Amino acid sequence: MTPSSNTPPRKILSARRLTLLGSVAVVGAALAFGGVGNTQFTQPARAETTQTQQQGPAGFADLIAKVKPAVISVRVKIDESANSNVPQMNDEEGMPPFMQGSPFEKFFRRHGFENGPRGEMPHHEMVTGVGSGFFISADGYAVTNNHVVDHASSVEVTTDDGKIYTAKVIGTDPKTDLALIKVDGKSDFAYANFETETPRVGDWVVAVGNPYGLGGTVTAGIISAEGRDIGSGPYDYMQIDAPINKGNSGGPTFNIKGNVVGVNTAIYSPSGGSVGIGFDIPAATVKTVVAQLKDKGSVTRAWLGVQVQPVTSGIAESLGMKNATGALVDDAKPDTPAAKAGIQAGDIITAVNGNAIKDSRTLAREISGMAPGSAVKLDILRKGESKNINVTLATMPGQPEKQAKANDNGETSGTPHLGVAVAPASEVAGAGEKGVVITAVDPDGPAAERGLKSGDVILDVAGKSVSSVGELRSALKDAKSGGKKDVLMRIKTADNTHFVAVPIG
Repeated sequence: MTPSSNTPPRKILSARRLTLLGSVAVVGAALAFGGVGNTQFTQPARAETTQTQQQGPAGFADLIAKVKPAVISVRVKIDESANSNVPQMNDEEGMPPFMQGSPFEKFFRRHGFENGPRGEMPHHEMVTGVGSGFFISADGYAVTNNHVVDHASSVEVTTDDGKIYTAKVIGTDPKTDLALIKVDGKSDFAYANFETETPRVGDWVVAVGNPYGLGGTVTAGIISAEGRDIGSGPYDYMQIDAPINKGNSGGPTFNIKGNVVGVNTAIYSPSGGSVGIGFDIPAATVKTVVAQLKDKGSVTRAWLGVQVQPVTSGIAESLGMKNATGALVDDAKPDTPAAKAGIQAGDIITAVNGNAIKDSRTLAREISGMAPGSAVKLDILRKGESKNINVTLATMPGQPEKQAKANDNGETSGTPHLGVAVAPASEVAGAGEKGVVITAVDPDGPAAERGLKSGDVILDVAGKSVSSVGELRSALKDAKSGGKKDVLMRIKTADNTHFVAVPIG
């Protein structure tokens, strides 16, 4: 995955050539009725509607005219010197090959490719990124993608009438790639509403966004599939075929009623351009996340405290199960809700509060969607016998009142950057007493490059034991001042303890 348009590239699932769009505005399709605040829709007569459905959509012009005012272009400035870990985009990634050296190159560089870079760009301290978004309230709250505003030092939005406003970031959630921003000083913005019904495969959608910084671009398509796993966590995505490109991320996908059914975030692409396979964060997920971001600026998730894996056909057969479903518990960490409730390694969790668990991702999604402190009933299969276990969920470790950024481990100027957020192991349940726990990882940072992940514990840095952020910072600075380009760390994972050399240049 690479960020949209001018935002720095970010890989989430490089093997699948997924590309983050930076920000998309998607607008629903077909006939216009309902959906956008401060706008009235007129429903056509039943006979006319039936005839139109039989013939297919007559066009999207009326719908677009009504919902387009809710869609915005988002432009951010990123302090490159302060975020030197963010990879720079090269021409191969940012500028279409057929544009290079052509009369169109100047045009595309002017509209969203200012940050190149062409070569090393040693003199540029600020880069500019573009994306899309949409208002969700008349008083200026708007949704976009986290990867659009990540590391931004300033945010500007441009509305459909060409007016430019300064916005501030209210909160972000990297796990779902969502962000909430706010424009102050006005209270009559046109806004979009979320759909309350589950969309169907085959429903029309229309995308309106800011590809390559052009703004106001409209494309139409259908919902192609639901429940897609794109390798970016436990959340499922909706697939659409409305053409979307870099610069489209963060915008809404509207249905024919003019309600938002999803937020565009990525495309499958061998070349970086649209091939008609795009992925949306479903509206149900967006509503839940945005509500928490608006309330407290971060998302707090519940935690069970188990390591799980899917039940394969071989495992199911060996246990005498009819179907290969459920989540097999590999380990219940000490002092976690699971361990306290008596869950054991080898248990298979088959349902949560009566909702069937298909696999480990389904379990993670069910639990993370609940509030810490919730009491849940788990249906488990233990040595062939069905049991019910009641568990009180805790708060996911590493999630304080404010969400920690993956590039913030208390580092100050001159401190080598690892691209991780950490907390003392003694303060994280189940992590032990020694070392510091990695609570978040920048997927493009040095730590991720060497395979470090959330939950790993850093025990030693260059032979020195570390148990706090300060000690980690000091050990890194000492290694760098000693001329080291890589620092040797001793890492404890769920499986073993090993050494890893991490770049600190």
